[in-house]
Amino acid sequence: MSERVDRAERRIEASRPEVYRALVDPESLVEWLPPEGMAGRFERFAPSGYRMVLTYHEPGHGKSSQATDVVETEFVERVPGERVVQRIVFDAPDPAFAGTMTMTWLLSDTDGGTLVVVEARNVPPGISPGDHETGLASSLAGLAAHVTR
Repeated sequence: MSERVDRAERRIEASRPEVYRALVDPESLVEWLPPEGMAGRFERFAPSGYRMVLTYHEPGHGKSSQATDVVETEFVERVPGERVVQRIVFDAPDPAFAGTMTMTWLLSDTDGGTLVVVEARNVPPGISPGDHETGLASSLAGLAAHVTR
């Protein structure tokens, strides 16, 4: 069986340095990263990574509790203006939603802006490809709105 890789991309009308900053800056991340229908807050943020609690506006969807998803994220690699690689550990009692996923954010120049490609590897099997695609697209839309404001 081949490894599951979920992928999304978006062209953003901002420079690579602006987009990169939003990928590593805590004030930016907490604003744009939570998908639609969720809010985020940090329990901890350090240069090496962070622990974020994502709270659903409508409880009943959470993986860590009825209302929350909790993720422990480590910055594995950061290359300014080019890429961010994160190791994300899901805190969930159900093994289908627990585990460690690797997300790679790749930035490249495109006409009038930056092409952002995000790839997620080793996605917990409880997260359906369709739900993950929707969440990734929502986060990318939030990123675009944040950096073009």
